Amino acid sequence: MKILLAPDKFKGSLTALEVCAAMTEGILAVDPEATVVAVPMADGGEGTADVLTKATKGTWHTVSVRDPLNRPIEAGFGISGDGKTAFIEMAQASGLRLLRKSEYNPFKTSTFGTGELIQQALQQGVSQIVLGIGGSATNDAGTGMAAALGWTFLDKVGNVLWPCGGNLEQIHTIIPAKSIWKGTVEVACDVTNPLIGPQGASYIYGPQKGAQSADLPILDAGMVHLSALIRKQFGLDLSGMPGAGAAGGLGAGAVLFLNGQLTEGVNLVIKHTQLASHLTDADLVLTGEGCIDNQTLQGKLIAGVTRMAGERQIPVVALCGSLELAFDELKALGLTSAFSIMPGPTSLDDALENASTYLSRTTFQVMQLMRLR
Repeated sequence: MKILLAPDKFKGSLTALEVCAAMTEGILAVDPEATVVAVPMADGGEGTADVLTKATKGTWHTVSVRDPLNRPIEAGFGISGDGKTAFIEMAQASGLRLLRKSEYNPFKTSTFGTGELIQQALQQGVSQIVLGIGGSATNDAGTGMAAALGWTFLDKVGNVLWPCGGNLEQIHTIIPAKSIWKGTVEVACDVTNPLIGPQGASYIYGPQKGAQSADLPILDAGMVHLSALIRKQFGLDLSGMPGAGAAGGLGAGAVLFLNGQLTEGVNLVIKHTQLASHLTDADLVLTGEGCIDNQTLQGKLIAGVTRMAGERQIPVVALCGSLELAFDELKALGLTSAFSIMPGPTSLDDALENASTYLSRTTFQVMQLMRLR
């Protein structure tokens, strides 16, 4: 048999590469002569840059940049094996995970460090950037990123403003960078929220970044002001664009400042891992993630894998820690079957610590069933 492994990470316990290793152990315990092709996957969120760097036999670069509160940190990005594409995650430099909860503040946080990552990547001579924008700590519409790339934001009297969520309403003039890179930017964006309004960046995502209820109209007013200024200066209306509100408005900022194209994250990963070519002659696909739930139905990784495999009539089995979908939902997702790897009632600590063992065992059981076909 040829078995293709195309899992996401099991968040908090196993990377996608470690998931593949555990699955492979279970497969070979049943069929030592099986052909196992491991293609670690991601959905455009955390870990995507690493997955794509490895998939393209690229190199990882660690550099010094600024965190969301303008403090120096070490962060990384990947360069593809052919040197043409940079894989960048804004969470590396501007992510919520970099802050203590007491430091959450969408008025002060900035995407400046993300811009520094991009600038460092451009120095490698790339012609394309894949930018993941999940896990944001910011609400600055990408102005911080732009400032690091040479854009300038002035107030009414011509003073240079520090780009952050609390200063958007003070911006009076936007001065483009003297030299603007002309390459291609694909932005992994899995939400459709607009930039402004009740479903926009501030109201929907502000609270998880530290905003109180009374802060939301103020933050949104900054987005409204910036949106009107962009329309006036550049003739570009970003206010209602689906996905513009992603990552505190970085979706909109990527479109304006980078001429980026917003794309569903899983489709970007499928493209750059060349999943279609790996499916050739496959007899079975094993995929999985930490939790299969309603979000899985909303175009995440497993949905993308089952869609491609289904077009080729290849069965897909998913393994997970927590399985929360009904059988009709699993069928609608295109899965042949799905299994939780948990052996029984257990603590969260045990589940995380022994995830690899439980995953190998469950893969073994799946392969035993496949022998009955």
